[in-house]
Amino acid sequence: MRSFLLAAVFALFTLVSVPAAAQEREVPYWATIGTSKLNMRVGPSVNYRIAWVYKREGLPVKVVRVVDGWRLIRDPDGAEGWVVARLLDADRSAVVVGEGLAALREEPSDNAKLRWNAEPGVVGKLGECENDWCSFDVEGRVGWVKAERLWGAGKP
Repeated sequence: MRSFLLAAVFALFTLVSVPAAAQEREVPYWATIGTSKLNMRVGPSVNYRIAWVYKREGLPVKVVRVVDGWRLIRDPDGAEGWVVARLLDADRSAVVVGEGLAALREEPSDNAKLRWNAEPGVVGKLGECENDWCSFDVEGRVGWVKAERLWGAGKP
């Protein structure tokens, strides 16, 4: 029984530590908000005041600094602050930026068939990028978008 309990505790610890471990890499790097509510603080501790509350799971952020279990992030609007590392996800996402609608095309080409249009602010899963185009999935609507229209694509 004791060995079972120890194994269960170890398994739980391993599962809880995976998201933070996935964020242990060279900065800067892209990450995604992995929770429905994320407090951004003015410093790397719960003792610092909350500057902003994100309520947009899946929003891409750029991690620019790492301190213990905290990450200094920059959001698509340029705001910076500290968040708990375990609440970020290593999966890539992007947000549509710029003026007007962004075309989601069937192939990575200006001449490809238009599948959908996305407004600035739309968030989706980022797929592979090639020749200045990226695969972009917005709730199952998949198409190719010019990389320049996606914040979260390319090098951080």
